[in-house]
Amino acid sequence: MNIVDLFEQGGPVMIVLLAMSILAMAIILLKLFQFSRSGLRRLNFVDPALIALNQGDYKKALNELEPQRSPVAHVMECAIRCGADPLMSAKDVEAEVSRIGSAEIRNLESWLRGLSSIAHLSPLLGLLGTVTGMIVAFMSLEAAGSRVDPSILSGGIWEALLTTAFGLTVAIPAMAAFYYLEGEVDQVRASMKDVSIRVLRHFGKTPSSISSRDDDKIEDETHGI
Repeated sequence: MNIVDLFEQGGPVMIVLLAMSILAMAIILLKLFQFSRSGLRRLNFVDPALIALNQGDYKKALNELEPQRSPVAHVMECAIRCGADPLMSAKDVEAEVSRIGSAEIRNLESWLRGLSSIAHLSPLLGLLGTVTGMIVAFMSLEAAGSRVDPSILSGGIWEALLTTAFGLTVAIPAMAAFYYLEGEVDQVRASMKDVSIRVLRHFGKTPSSISSRDDDKIEDETHGI
């Protein structure tokens, strides 16, 4: 029995699952290409930019960041430009850096919710196909009456279980890919927060929320002594 026959035996749910598997694969490949093109793992520009910033050479720091495609570089560039602007208060700088960072994260997270939905819905659809297949199998068994052929029931069961197996086959790689991609986004989010704090501290415009947390930490350490 070839693949086409298996899909015919599994019923319409198999077609839906096939479409979901194709969509999941497209999302995974698209996000991997996007992440690779953005160079999420390449952060070798951070230290040279911070060194130039600490030396007071803002132009050199920006030159280090401008060619980069990384979202971290975009947030860092925004923090430097806003921090160096004397007309912007710490609250204004925090709002602008947060706006740019949120936009970058939203771009990275695009379609991830769809991938997560596919991973969660595929087993349910497979189970639905199995339940409906079992119903059909038992209806056929009932229609046979006293002339019961065990092959009717066994054949109906394995045909029904096809959808569950295919649903899990779609869900497992989709869920694994989702967690991997989500982890990459979390890593970028942490890097953004780290570089923005380091840049804004240089300009003395660290967000008040962060400063208060630092003060609380220092106070707790002091009490511990």
